[in-house]
Amino acid sequence: MTETTAQPRRSLFFTEPDTFDLDNKYTEAALERHKREGLELAVRARWVAMALTGVLLVFLNPHWEVLWYHFILLLICANGWLIRRSGRVGQSRVELLLIFVDLLIMTLGMIVPNPFSDDVRPLAMQYRFDNFQYFFVILAAGTLAYSWRTVIAIGSWTALMWTIGWIVASWVATPIPGISEKVAEALQGYPDVAELLDPNSFMVPQRIQQVIVFIMVAVTLGISMRRLNQLLMNNAGLERERANLSRYFSPNVVDELSQNDEPLKQVRKEDVAVLFIDIVGFTKYAAGRDPYEVIEVLRGFHARMETEVFRHHGTLDKYLGDGLMATFGTPVPTPLDASNALDCARAMVGVIDRWNLERRRAGEPEIHVGVGVHYGSVVLGDIGANRLEFAVIGDAVNVAAKLEALTRDFKARIIVSDAVRLRVEEENPQAPEVMAGFVACRDQPVRGVEAPMDVWVMKS
Repeated sequence: MTETTAQPRRSLFFTEPDTFDLDNKYTEAALERHKREGLELAVRARWVAMALTGVLLVFLNPHWEVLWYHFILLLICANGWLIRRSGRVGQSRVELLLIFVDLLIMTLGMIVPNPFSDDVRPLAMQYRFDNFQYFFVILAAGTLAYSWRTVIAIGSWTALMWTIGWIVASWVATPIPGISEKVAEALQGYPDVAELLDPNSFMVPQRIQQVIVFIMVAVTLGISMRRLNQLLMNNAGLERERANLSRYFSPNVVDELSQNDEPLKQVRKEDVAVLFIDIVGFTKYAAGRDPYEVIEVLRGFHARMETEVFRHHGTLDKYLGDGLMATFGTPVPTPLDASNALDCARAMVGVIDRWNLERRRAGEPEIHVGVGVHYGSVVLGDIGANRLEFAVIGDAVNVAAKLEALTRDFKARIIVSDAVRLRVEEENPQAPEVMAGFVACRDQPVRGVEAPMDVWVMKS
């Protein structure tokens, strides 16, 4: 068991987390999942163990009086079900109380004589049947669901209750008169054997040995549980890092990054495809509208566009207000970077068309976009001091942005450079009509670019 807020005072009887950031949603999710799965396993293990114990008891004592112990087993099973229902991540006093009740039921069931039995054996002989070993089942099941502190608490509570139990039993027990003397007389000269065979003896050294060994096992399991919790927290941290990466990179790139040490820190030069997309006339659209409505439109736009970026193995470089920039070939180049960028541009336009169909049905104005794509050389690497950002810098980025702006002049939806066409043809030499739907414009002047460019325009 763990808690989500730190307490000024720690107690062995209230389980708390180690020093981890439990405010993190990934850590909390990992803890919740771990606790739920652990409780399910613990309860199932308990039910199986109690069922096997019930069968074993019938084998050891094939009389009707054994039903008393079956009743005890049913109480333990029912209490396990209650523990599962009350279990949660955090300090659950109800859950801790039920665990204490669990151990109390076990202790009383083993110490208190069977009320339906006419057995005349002295109470001390109850301890000759090694019933204490069944506590190890409860302790082992506890490791499936609880924190290391709770496991050690289970061991401590068990040792304490068992010790109090046999001390009270030895105090209130009525020994068989004269039998101890007769055993001692019959085994005169063998006092240790006489002690072992004396029905009235509670064999104190053995009782002490039981609880000491149990505590040793509980502490060992507790240490193992602590190591397991640390591994769980480390795994939650890795999941958080992967989730952060997945906000910017496609799943295949996340896999590549997570398997390499600091892959983004190496500054290098690469040929990549750069895509810019922007909503045409968004400033005019947003004027006079409710800010919440404007934000919702942007969220819907960004969500749809980033989905296409990732679906086409691209990297979301940054959001640009009512647009975004994506790169293909970063941080790891692939053989189809230009083709992926071109396919992504087409897919984005298709998604906008489908979104506009929904918007028309809802009586809302359509959204129009412009997309610019260029393929060329860029410099990749981290920039910043304390807070690093993966940056893509170079002429290819500037040209792609200028091509996106050029879509206004052409009233076009997509404009790609001839460099993209050439690269796509290299990547797909067998694919016919790779530029289907595009019209070539030769020697087109582009603002901010010195020499005229050959560009390909898609208007509809």
